Amino acid sequence: MAYEIGLLPLETLLPAIARAEDQLARLDEAVRRSTVGDGFVERAHFFDSAASMWVLGELVHVEDLVLHDAHMDVRAPSHELTISHTILRARRRIASTKAGWALSERGFDTLTGTQNQEAVTPQHSVEVRAEEGEVVDEPEPFAEEFAHIDAVLERSERLIRSVTKGDGHRTEKGCGLAVGDLMIRDPDWDEADRVSQWRSVEMAVQVMPPAIAAALLFDAWETIEPVQRQHWLGGLLVGEYLRSRGKVSSHLPSFNVGLKAVSRERRRAKDRTTRLIAFLDAMTATADAGMRELVRLQQARTQMERRLAGRRASSSLPSAIELVLSRPMISAAILAKVVKVTPRGALNLIAELGVRELTGRGRYRAWGVL
Repeated sequence: MAYEIGLLPLETLLPAIARAEDQLARLDEAVRRSTVGDGFVERAHFFDSAASMWVLGELVHVEDLVLHDAHMDVRAPSHELTISHTILRARRRIASTKAGWALSERGFDTLTGTQNQEAVTPQHSVEVRAEEGEVVDEPEPFAEEFAHIDAVLERSERLIRSVTKGDGHRTEKGCGLAVGDLMIRDPDWDEADRVSQWRSVEMAVQVMPPAIAAALLFDAWETIEPVQRQHWLGGLLVGEYLRSRGKVSSHLPSFNVGLKAVSRERRRAKDRTTRLIAFLDAMTATADAGMRELVRLQQARTQMERRLAGRRASSSLPSAIELVLSRPMISAAILAKVVKVTPRGALNLIAELGVRELTGRGRYRAWGVL
């Protein structure tokens, strides 16, 4: 079913649109001018990744995400933590590219993992040119193992094809799917058609103001559900859309942080106007939270930089300050790894900075700016 924009109740939406547009512009300018802008952007990746899982109904602690990103997990990572880290890496990938890359066909395929399979299929033989000038095939060392794997896959596909043909369900469509797709994807889910529908909405909202256009894009994503396994990608693409429109240029908005402040009843309401206002309010909440975060980081930086007076030029304290400002929390091991000091030296740096301890435990300690 296609997503119809239709007539919008502008008298009802205009106040929320104005608030969202104004707050997003204020935050964007503040991040661009702030001396802690880079730290704010990096911290926002962590907070939005954890908030994205919260919106989806899963709980991921930011502390666990920071440790997992630094390859210093204190326990085996859960499935939810792995997904959250995937979101974190996707945000970094989008933020590091030029505006609009994620919305392009190549960028979208890269983020969803739907690149042309022919381009990534391993070759079982390599062509080399002999000394006489003729081309010969040199067998790959693992050619025999690959042949066994291909044989197993072929037998599995024949078995699945015979089962679907015997049941009389989706015989023709099932034959065109890979074995892995049948296990983890719904064969009736026409992802290409759904993505095309969402693309048509993206083209239709180009003439609208950025805030309401982003709200419609997000609502269309939630309604159409273009991709099966990466529903969380919608919030990132909407933020990238605002970057491509020039509304935000200094960072990738963390809309999931704002969505946490909006009740689920409003976000999932049957009335579309209620849903649009809810997302516009989430934009405003995101910007308000970002402004408060900037103030906290700026105050913390000012206090910590006072401790640099009289320090040698080779001191590790400036690097420690930058790390503290760019992570929601740090441990002594993370600081020692990044700044390249001993664990004892990391504890000394933390004591000199005077940052707040978050855990209060003896065996596992973490510090950060709250």
